[in-house]
This record gives sequence, C-alpha cells and structure tokens, in this order.
Amino acid sequence: MTDLQRGRAIRLLKLTALADALRRSMRALALLLFAVQASAAPLRITVENDGWGKAPPDNLRAVLVSAGGELWKYCPRTELDEILVQHRDDHPQANWQRGADGRIVIGLASRDTFWAQFAFQFAHEFCHALATHSNDWRQTWREDGKPNHWLEESLCETASLFALRAMGRSWETAPPYPNWKSFAPALTDYAQERLDDPKHALPSGMTFPAWFRAEEPELRKQPTQREKNTLIAKQLLPLFEADPRGWEAMTYFNLGPHDRTMPLAQFLREWRDRCPPDLCPLIEKLAATFGATLGS
Repeated sequence: MTDLQRGRAIRLLKLTALADALRRSMRALALLLFAVQASAAPLRITVENDGWGKAPPDNLRAVLVSAGGELWKYCPRTELDEILVQHRDDHPQANWQRGADGRIVIGLASRDTFWAQFAFQFAHEFCHALATHSNDWRQTWREDGKPNHWLEESLCETASLFALRAMGRSWETAPPYPNWKSFAPALTDYAQERLDDPKHALPSGMTFPAWFRAEEPELRKQPTQREKNTLIAKQLLPLFEADPRGWEAMTYFNLGPHDRTMPLAQFLREWRDRCPPDLCPLIEKLAATFGATLGS
C-alpha cells in the first residue's frame, strides 16, 4: 500500500467513525426530543376537599404533583389516567380497583401541613399506580398472592426516598410557591432520617446478598415489612439515582404470568424481557444487587 492509499484509508476510517458518532448523537437527540414531548402532559391529580386538617387542598395538590412529578418525568412512553386522592384514617393505599368513574384512587393518611410526610406517602403509592394502573392496566396482576410483591413494596419505598431527595434539590430553585423554597432542606432531611435509622441497617458484618437469602422466604410470605422493605430500598436507591429512567420499568412490572411460585431470578428475567432495551440495564443491575444471574 502506498503512502497515498494509506492516507486515504486512514481518512476513510476517521470519516466512518465520525459518521457513526453523528448517528449516535442524532439518535440520542431524537430520544431526548421524544422524552420531552411525551412527558409534557401534566399529571392529572384531584384532591378531595375533606379530611386534611389544616392542609389546604390546593397546597396539598401542589405537593403531590411535585412528588409524583419526580418519577413521572422519567416515564415518557407511559399513559396514566387521572388520580383521585382521598384521606384515609388507617394507612396509605393505592387501590387495585378503579373508582366508579374510572379514576385511579390513592388514599393518604397524613394531615395538616406535614408536606414531607405527604410527599413520602404519595410517591410510594404513585409507584404502585405505575405498576398496576398505567398503559394496558387491565392486563396487570392486581390481587394478592404475588410471590415477589415484596420487591414492588421495596421499589415503592425506593420511590419515596428518591422523590424526597429530588424534591429537596428542585425546591431549592423551583418550589411550587416561592415562599416554600426554605422548606427544601426538610424534604431532604425526612429521607435522610429513614436512611440513617439503625432499624434499616444491615446486621454488622453481613453482606446484603447474604441477608437477603436469609430473609427472602419470609418476605415472599409477608411482603409488607416496612423495616425490611426500607433496608432493601437503601440498596436500590443508588441504582435509580444513577439511572432514573428505570422508573418507567415499573409500568412493565405486573404484566407477567400469574405464577404464585415464580422464583425471583425468573421474575426479574421476564420483567427485563418485557421492557424496552434502554430499561434493561437497570434491571440487570438490580438483579446483581440480589445476587441473581439473569442470563440472555
């Protein structure tokens, strides 16, 4: 090969690499534009007037839109019907059944102006709504007996921590009302208190996979164990903060077969395979956190 031919070959390789980089950049830009356009639709949330104590319903709605919005903005492909928020005296809950008018019903158990508590509860229940009421929601498994429901509960605890920490950052510059800016640290502190609580820490000297192997049988029987759910959420939170697109994976969580004996690794593999390719890496990292191998 002559020097002239070698020079042309090098230039061709450079041009090919440049073209590939340009194609990747254009694809990334297209995805970004799609996400911006698709997530432009605001959350539709209606707050009932009664039961909130000193909390004005309009102010409460602003808090809930902010909390849900921290997850919703990462769900550009997702459709979600209007949410009706009611007060409950017992515990927060996202109803599996729709209201008579077709709306998603979420109950919250806080009162007065404890905005951080309201945000925490709503983010958890909103995550359940993504898992059971989005897109083709009639196909989701919305009844008792799911063997890996403990994972949904733990992911919803993760959503609460994620939303509060994100709100703490966004309220520093763009709170729902200008005079709420000073409340931003309280949102962050509320999440940090749960992260720092000794009840949510691993036993000394024990790794998370070892702890999970010991606890999984009981979690499969009783999925709502808040201290354990939160301990798991602490392991998962860094994954979602590094790749928050993963919240849209929740919309594929309950679309699998109604198998009451399905092992975790199989569930995670099938969940991953239901998701669009850009959401799969997060589920693979989540599986690795539990010591599960998914394969191809």
